[in-house]
Order: sequence, then C-alpha cells, then structure tokens
Amino acid sequence: MHRVGMSLQLSVRLKRFFSACLSSWERKCYSTQSQFVDALRVVVGETNISTSLTVREQHGRDESMHSCHPPDVVVWPQHVQQASELSRMCYEHNVPLIPFGTGTGLEGGVSAIKGGVCFNMTRMDKILNLNAEDFSVTVEPGVTRKALNSYLRDSGLWFPVDPGADASICGMAATSASGTNAVRYGTMRDNVINLEVVLPDGRILDTAGKDRVFRKTSAGYNLTSLFVGSEGTLGIITKATLRLHGIPEAVVSAVCSFPSVQAAVDSTVQILQCGVPIARIEFLDDVMIDACNKFNRLNYPVLPTLFLEFHGTERGLEEQVQQTEEITQLNGGSDFTWAKDQEERNKLWTARHNAWYAALALRPGSRGYATDVCVPISKLPEIIVETKKDLLDSRLTGPIAGHVGDGNFHCIMVLNLDDPDEVSRVKEFTNRLARRALAMNGTCTGEHGIGLGKRKLLMEEIGEVGIETMKQIKATLDPKNLMNPGKVI
Repeated sequence: MHRVGMSLQLSVRLKRFFSACLSSWERKCYSTQSQFVDALRVVVGETNISTSLTVREQHGRDESMHSCHPPDVVVWPQHVQQASELSRMCYEHNVPLIPFGTGTGLEGGVSAIKGGVCFNMTRMDKILNLNAEDFSVTVEPGVTRKALNSYLRDSGLWFPVDPGADASICGMAATSASGTNAVRYGTMRDNVINLEVVLPDGRILDTAGKDRVFRKTSAGYNLTSLFVGSEGTLGIITKATLRLHGIPEAVVSAVCSFPSVQAAVDSTVQILQCGVPIARIEFLDDVMIDACNKFNRLNYPVLPTLFLEFHGTERGLEEQVQQTEEITQLNGGSDFTWAKDQEERNKLWTARHNAWYAALALRPGSRGYATDVCVPISKLPEIIVETKKDLLDSRLTGPIAGHVGDGNFHCIMVLNLDDPDEVSRVKEFTNRLARRALAMNGTCTGEHGIGLGKRKLLMEEIGEVGIETMKQIKATLDPKNLMNPGKVI
C-alpha cells in the first residue's frame, strides 16, 4: 500500500513537471500538434516554416533584457492571403500568434510567453504604388526604412521617421516608432495614411478603406491610429501606406557642447520656443559623449552636448543657424562644429545612432537595457538633472541620449545580468524614472512601447477606465486573446 501511495505521488509529480514544461498550446493540442504544423506547411511551403530550436529562440527575444520565450513554430508568409489563412487556422485551433519584423524592439514585444506561431513578415518585402505627385507610397511589412529611402533616392522624396535601427516599416507602425527627425516631421502616427491588417480570425481590414490615399479625413473612427502602436495585439499589419516628404534643398549639421546639462536643455527649450524649424536636436550627456568618442574614434569635448540638423533652402538655413547660435551662446555653448557635406553628416549621425553599442563598450561583456520617457518640454531640464543625480546615487552606468526636441530621452543602462543586486538597482531606477516622468504629466514611454516591461506603468499613466477601455477593444477584435498575448494590457 505504501509503495502504491509513493507510485501515485511520483505519477502526480511527473504530470506536474511535464505540464510545466509544455506551452499552453502544447497542453491543448499536443496530440495533434504535428498535424497542425503539417497543415501550416501546406499553406506556406516547406522552406517557409521551421520548428528548429535555434530558429525559434531567435524569434523569442528582441534587443531588450527580457528573457527569451520561443514560439513553437515560425512561419514566413509570402502574401496577405497566406497570412490570412494562417491566422484563420490559429484562431480555429486556439493557437497564439505573434508578429515578428526585424526583432529590434526594446520591451520584449516578440516574446512568445504562451507559445504559439510566430509570423515572420520579412519575406513580404515589396515596395508598391509609389505616387510622387501624391507624396505617398505603399509597402509590405518586410520593407525596412533604409531600403525604402534607397528606393526613393531618385524621386526627390524620402521617409523621415528614423528610430536609429534599420527597423521594418510595419514594425515601426506597430510600435508607433519615431526617432531623431520627429521634432520636425512627426512620428509614425503622423505619417501613416492607411494600413492593411489581418485580424486574429483571418479577416482582412483596410483601416481607411481599400487603396484609399488622402491627406485628411473625418470619416468615422480613426482605425488607422488604433493599430499604430498596438504592438501586434490587435492584428498583423501586412501593408502600410505612408506619407512622404520632399528632400530638402540644403542640409547642415552641427555639434555644440555646454558647461552643464541645464544649459544644454535650456537651449533646446528656447530654440523651440523661438519657432526655429529645426529638423533634429539630440542631447548626449558627458558619459554618452565619452562613450561615443571611444567607440567611434572621435574627439568631442566630454561635456553635455547637442547634435543639431537644419533643413531648408540655403537662405532659410542661414537664418535658422544664426538664431540657434545666438541662443546656444547665451547659454554658454561652444562654437558650432560643422558637418556640411553628406559624408561628414553621415559620420556625425552614425556616431549618434551607434550610441547603444558605444554604451555597451563601456563595460565589455555587459548587457544593455534602454528605457525611455517623455515629458512636456518645459520639464526637460528638471527631469534630466534629477535623473543624472539618481544614477550617481544608485551607482549605475546609464548614459543619457535623447530626442530632446520632443521631450523624449533614453537611459541606456549597462549592467551585469549575473549580479542580482545590480539588476535590482536597475529595475528600481527605471521605475523611479518612469514615475518621475508621470509626476511631471509625461508618459512612461515616448517610443519604445509597453510590451512586457511597462504594463503596470501604463495602468498608472492612463488609469483604470483607460485600461478597461483598451481591454474592451482587445476583447472585441481578439475575443480569444490569441494576438501576441500578455503584452500591453
């Protein structure tokens, strides 16, 4: 009898163990999983599906420090009809589905925390319907921003939203990306005209009406903006129609250092208050400048620094530059270091875009965690000064780089993930930073999104009614909670 009791206990323990090891999808469909994968294979073909652990792990993480949660299978749709059929199959079998672009996100948005099927959209990479007269272009989800601008080079147009990474355009729409040019040209919310979206049950939605391209509308609910920033929780974006801009006649960039953070950020606020139509105005603190100097073999003064860029006509640039120089010098800024030709400008902005890797190089073998907040511009000096002090008091390495023209900045936390004390101090610091921004009537994220890491902060930001409204929208479009579950709300 005693042996029988022990045997039963062992059986229960084994069941619990194997249950914990299987994803929710595997628990529901384990007996038919191979048949389901075979059915997916029939839709996309043998070369567009993988169950390899290595491939699945590559699709279970992004650039963040969040743990890898691999999907059970990865598929590469070739066109919207395939994406629609795959979604319908997942919906009918209650299988989670997770959209995947280039994997450059920073909040764990692609982690398959409940298993399921990852939709890698990179093989749908056609550029469609360029209309130079209407300043618009339509692209498939695999098109990246660099590929698009290379294609547009001879048209006299460009797409200015620049988050730094060579992200996919539809991934940028899904996360409401912005970046260095947003101060003049806006974010993805301002530059997406129409979206084609595959809904969780496989239906295909055109958010502004099929093939419609217009500069403005007041027709009904703004479905396009609903999906911009939805982070793959409401549907899979399979096509985006974008607003393009004319390539400016003249471009000039400059670098200016300051004696203090306060002086640099005060200059930013005053430049914007004076109505200077500056294209980019980026802030790097002394720690970040030192890292960029070492990583890119530059020799900028190790001081709080602004990187600036001006777009316009030759005569217009003279006025912009003169007014900006007067403001910066009144705040103790140095003379401008100029970058006028394209090669020099590219070198300057490459240094800015390499800030992530430059920060990691401060501590070889370390990992990085980038967090961002955004506040009203008038609050920028206060929050950056307080954040610098918090970093010192917390004994943390966190270079600051920011799109300060929008009130948005990043702390690139460089840490040893094997040091529990340091990991704890980083989490506490980033939460304090976010709540500091909220206390100043700002937001816990200006462009990285919510993903896994900031769901509690989103609740604090928009309140119970706001979260309940989002949940109602989610439940209407995704009643089975299959679209990228566990993210945002």
